[in-house]
Amino acid sequence: MRQARAEDARTEARRIVRSLLGEEHPTAERLIGDVRPVLGDERTERALELARGAALTRRSAELAALAALLVGTRELGVAWWEKPRGGKLPPPDEVVRTAVAIEPWTDLTTLEMLAAWIADDAADELWGAPVAQVDLNSWQAEDRFALPPGVKPGQRLVVHFDAGGRLDAVVIRRADDELGSNLDFHSLRYSRPAEAQWSWGVAAGLGPHRLPGESPDPYARGVPESAAAVLRAWAVRHGATREQLGDRWETVGDVVAAIERVDWMWRSGEWFGWWRGASALVDDSAYLPYRLEELAAG
Repeated sequence: MRQARAEDARTEARRIVRSLLGEEHPTAERLIGDVRPVLGDERTERALELARGAALTRRSAELAALAALLVGTRELGVAWWEKPRGGKLPPPDEVVRTAVAIEPWTDLTTLEMLAAWIADDAADELWGAPVAQVDLNSWQAEDRFALPPGVKPGQRLVVHFDAGGRLDAVVIRRADDELGSNLDFHSLRYSRPAEAQWSWGVAAGLGPHRLPGESPDPYARGVPESAAAVLRAWAVRHGATREQLGDRWETVGDVVAAIERVDWMWRSGEWFGWWRGASALVDDSAYLPYRLEELAAG
């Protein structure tokens, strides 16, 4: 059942990528080829520099953010990058150049931060500025925020819940004659940059995603045979097929491709420990021995 849901997600992601980017099978090479004429050489090179600096297990997320920036720039124009914002928000060009974290996106990488920014701006362009923000970890629909002045029963208000994500709250008159609001979960929607980010990451997968100008190839680095054997054996015992794991793990690229095929996120919760170990192997982390110990203890 979980594997079926994973394939449903990939099918939907491929459909969205095809609609937004015109690509049947997204790759880093195709994405960069589309990005360069839209963002220009300087921004593209800086974005690739940031993507190269990320851990290999994060590279697909960086490229997915670049897909959002491509779609968002097509919608909002190159002027989006140049526009001074005042206050605490510098022009996006300054952010991509300096890689300085800004509120409210300080927990994201620079490219993810810019993707969230352009996704929100595209959503505002489509549906207007939101009147409030809500957390959809709670599905309580009633009175989740203070109503702005002057609203009337039946009015629909736009509410923010995620980068590029919006839904409507319907103003109603309560039994005590006070005005309140109910979230309309059926109105949940995302801007196109946000859709591009999610769909590219899911459709293209973890990789390997080689980027121009990389020498040596980071995916060609060898991996310790003993650690690879432990992780492969654990995966086989817990239901992964040898076809999914591949014939051997000699290089980082072999491990990345296997992680993608195994679909660990759609398996039982204990696979998170395996992911931590496999990602430590890929990223040459000093935590690898501890991750393997945790896996053995579990």
